[in-house]
Amino acid sequence: MSTKIKKIGVFTSGGDSPGMNAAVRSVVRTCAYHGVECIGIYKGYEGIMNGEFEVMGPRSVKGIINKGGTILKSARSKEFRTKEGRKKAFQQLIKAEIDALVAIGGDGTFTGAMIFNEEFGFPVMGIPGTIDNDIFGTTHTLGFDTALNTVVEAIDKIRDTASSHNRLFFIEVMGRDVGHIALNVGIAGGAEEILIPEEDLGLDRLKESLNKSRKSGKSSSIVIVAEGDKIGKNIFELKEYVDENMEGYDVRVSVLGHMQRGGSPSCFDRVLASRMGVKAVESLIEGKTNYMVGLKNNAMELTPLHKAIKGKSKINLELLRVSDIMST
Repeated sequence: MSTKIKKIGVFTSGGDSPGMNAAVRSVVRTCAYHGVECIGIYKGYEGIMNGEFEVMGPRSVKGIINKGGTILKSARSKEFRTKEGRKKAFQQLIKAEIDALVAIGGDGTFTGAMIFNEEFGFPVMGIPGTIDNDIFGTTHTLGFDTALNTVVEAIDKIRDTASSHNRLFFIEVMGRDVGHIALNVGIAGGAEEILIPEEDLGLDRLKESLNKSRKSGKSSSIVIVAEGDKIGKNIFELKEYVDENMEGYDVRVSVLGHMQRGGSPSCFDRVLASRMGVKAVESLIEGKTNYMVGLKNNAMELTPLHKAIKGKSKINLELLRVSDIMST
């Protein structure tokens, strides 16, 4: 591989998140600023193997900073997980004279980029794009802030109905392995209880909390449940438990699902995406590779991909305490 970066490819992979388009825009325009050609790659790793490349300039990305999803599309590729598939991808990149890659996605995307770099010595740089905020090495991933705002708006509307009918609502939010979304929106939405994977509160604690709320005079309740919470097999089992063990509750369930991923990115995510794109491109130009760009102490910093993948983002213990106090 040439040591001088003349052409950079950018792609999005895995689940989409608000801010991905803003990050693509930043990569493309930073390349243009530094006189580096930028190639948009469609459909993630699948697109690399199939040579789905398009030259992108500053005008190619006009009007996308405010759009959710990803104009480059996203796809998960089983073939790229094989050595033959990765060799095919490498040959396509060499044929197109692409010197480096910016991969926008989550830990699966970064794992693929890291292995690809190890096998072929191909320069790669990661930008964390996932609403779960479950990547080590950054306080915020792209889309996390937008998802929080989307969920809080939904909670506010559901609370109107809960209050009008004296109902208990279990609201499930995304968070298969971590409870960052649930913990933050639970506090912001005034939830009576927040159930997350990191804290196995148990059914007895849930029952105690709901009884406490009712005795304090609350006529309706909101319980936020991260999808990875371990108390019940699923949120509907929690509803059944309350129906069977606690009288006087009219229980409803709302699963917010993929609506959390969509929508126009927040100001915070647009600025974060812009900063990350600049850092990613300039780091590659400087000769750095196999890193992820992250936000730490309001500064852009690099974390080795293997640490970003294997590390575990930690729940904010202060927020747990705040949640307990606010549910009084």
